[in-house]
Amino acid sequence: MKLFDAMAAPAATDLTIAEAQAAFRDGVLSSTELVRACLERAEEGRELNVYVTLDGEGALAAARAADAARRAGQPLKPLSGIPIVVKDNIHVAGLPCTAGTPAFASFVPRHDALAVQKLREAGAILLGKTNMHELAFGATGYNGAFNSGSRPGVRNAYDSERIAGGSSSGSAVALGARMALAALGTDTGGSMRIPCALNGCSSLRPSRDRYPDHGVIPIARSRDTIGPMALCMADVALLDALICDDHALPPVTLGSLRLGVVQEFWSNLDADTREVAEAALAKLRDHGVTLVDVAGSHLQALNQPIGFPVVIHEAYDDMVAYLREQGSGIDIRELAEAIHSPDVRAIYEQWVLPRKVPGNQGLVDVGPVYAAARNGGRQALMEHYQDLFEQHGLDALVFPTTTIVAPLASDEVNLPECFERLIQNTEPAASAGLPCIQMPIGLGSRSGMPVGLELDARPGTDRRLLAIGIALEALLGRIPLA
Repeated sequence: MKLFDAMAAPAATDLTIAEAQAAFRDGVLSSTELVRACLERAEEGRELNVYVTLDGEGALAAARAADAARRAGQPLKPLSGIPIVVKDNIHVAGLPCTAGTPAFASFVPRHDALAVQKLREAGAILLGKTNMHELAFGATGYNGAFNSGSRPGVRNAYDSERIAGGSSSGSAVALGARMALAALGTDTGGSMRIPCALNGCSSLRPSRDRYPDHGVIPIARSRDTIGPMALCMADVALLDALICDDHALPPVTLGSLRLGVVQEFWSNLDADTREVAEAALAKLRDHGVTLVDVAGSHLQALNQPIGFPVVIHEAYDDMVAYLREQGSGIDIRELAEAIHSPDVRAIYEQWVLPRKVPGNQGLVDVGPVYAAARNGGRQALMEHYQDLFEQHGLDALVFPTTTIVAPLASDEVNLPECFERLIQNTEPAASAGLPCIQMPIGLGSRSGMPVGLELDARPGTDRRLLAIGIALEALLGRIPLA
């Protein structure tokens, strides 16, 4: 009996890439059946507002072609017949690219971003473009500009009363709700890691400049990066290998690992997050991982003067350049006038357009603050990270990805207090250009919501960090389905 005939759609779409490929080879599942199962899940989950554009017909045509090639005896590519989704600020030829904002509603790129091209060449089937926090300028995904359901904002895969996190909201929910097997997102200060933590999936924010940034609607090019998202760390590693043509995974043993526990990243935790994260660390310790206390790291303090000013300054220059390059026919002020989300409109009106940031005595020009950040502040943060790794002999730093589980959806989630709780632990490594992985480690006993663990490593050690993630996931296991 066919796997799809024997199982409901959630079971078929809960397969890892390796499991799906094995099912294809064994003849117990076809790509067409898997894509139909994903589309079925998408229809069942319309209230989650996952998609801006769902290309069901195109995906089914590609799936039928993949099945025909398999029947003809053609060799399987690494992603042959595997359905994926792409965040809607990443260019996909022939599909709208809105960045979650009305001004881009009719923009259709002519070319794929390189990461999309690489995955298509590997056989991936693109289901559609996923919803997001407007212009990627937030951490909640509570954006009502593009809704398929009756309520605003992308909703959590585990509880539709709660937020998805952002800004790669729809990509994470598509995975958490088992509407796709893999995804591409972007991350500027936590935009893949946060929604993956809140929806129980895995991701890699690669080292700075590991992935090309062409073909992405920008926030801040010195911080923006595309990255892979999936149901398990092995699939994240596969996507990274295909995008970068870097397939090596160094061997990792738990007994050889030294992970730094940075105390400031363990502050402000809610009860569920602390309980699940501490239990995960206890299990790592019990299985031979050395946990090194890193007190007085001052990473948050070093990041504070460089994180926000860099984003605000580059948001203006990089968007102006992008609009010009794409021949959009609009300028940045027209873009801002069409912004739907009050929180993002306020960011543009108060800071981006006037080129100001908060200072000790009111708003100040962002230019000098940005220059100080780029000419010394960022380097000081990078050097401090390097010193911590060397001084303590660390393979990575380990901490909860977010300080809270997904909060209930309401207008209040876009207030600064919630943003700061979500991004507290993710931003410093983004400022320093470190590779970061996020992996789900359990569900809160009170909320029933996913909790994520982040590991940050030295720049350029992405493949070793992924190997560490695979080893830890083998010990900690995958979390229950939504």
